[in-house]
Amino acid sequence: MNNEDLKKYWQTIEQLPFNGWDFSYMCNRWRQDELPWSYSRLVREHLSKEMDLLDMGTGGGELLLTFEHPYHQTTVTEGWRPNYRLLKETLQPLGAKVVFVAEDDQLKFPKDSFDIVLNSHESYDLTEVSRVLRPGGLFITQQVGDQNGRALSQKLFNNVQRQRIDWSLETAKKALLKENFDILFAAESFLAQHFLDMEGLIYYIKRIPWEYPNFSVETHFEALLDRQKELCEKGFISNQQHRFILIGKLMDL
Repeated sequence: MNNEDLKKYWQTIEQLPFNGWDFSYMCNRWRQDELPWSYSRLVREHLSKEMDLLDMGTGGGELLLTFEHPYHQTTVTEGWRPNYRLLKETLQPLGAKVVFVAEDDQLKFPKDSFDIVLNSHESYDLTEVSRVLRPGGLFITQQVGDQNGRALSQKLFNNVQRQRIDWSLETAKKALLKENFDILFAAESFLAQHFLDMEGLIYYIKRIPWEYPNFSVETHFEALLDRQKELCEKGFISNQQHRFILIGKLMDL
């Protein structure tokens, strides 16, 4: 396949539809180290049926549904319109409350509304989280750290510097302690991530534009050719993930 035909083919991959947070297309197209903890297991250990639950940045709701929490005690927020519309169609008819929240520093709920706030890979304003939590309430968050995807970003964008942010377990933990949370659990991990074909690489990059802004096959074709060379030489394209998790209990003043 010549380069022009290859570019056209790769462009069909970047235009594939994507709903919710469904990465089933990536099956057998990538390999990732497993986290040394399980977010789902930790949530289940702390979540009880009588709790009023807020799930921030629910995405398509796939993860939330696995917790099987009573819908009438479940509230979710989402800031991406396609996912918000999807949640209105799927979760709201079941009895869950679905709220559009574009800015995480403006949670549209009264003070002391929830017993537990869940947050998986969503930004948050800790002042707002503590405001809507009842005293003794729990905040469970798994976050993407500032080193996530940096290796791949350097390969794709050459000498373009990513905006420097300080987002790690240490930073987030200090903030929770300052906001009067007791830390119940904390962990951090740096994980190898390998893409096994170009289709998977392109599909993945296009699904997380906040991580790889302004990327397209057209504008980054030469960089993609370099990644294809890496794939042929090593059998995979390497990247690194950065994750951390915190469970905090809001102390009663």
